[in-house]
Amino acid sequence: MPHHADRPTKVCAVCGRPFQWRKKWKDVWEEVRYCSDRCRKRRNPSANRSNPSESSGPSSMP
Repeated sequence: MPHHADRPTKVCAVCGRPFQWRKKWKDVWEEVRYCSDRCRKRRNPSANRSNPSESSGPSSMP
């Protein structure tokens, strides 16, 4: 049986793919939510952009 079969797994919050524990995540495994940097960057694309309809400037409505 392969040695990596006993590693814990999680499901990526963005793409839904399962991923396994990695040594570099040993101290933060409970906080890991994404399988890759690509998914981490794609987690919420609208959160980094401001919505012009919700600007705090003067309203065009009377």
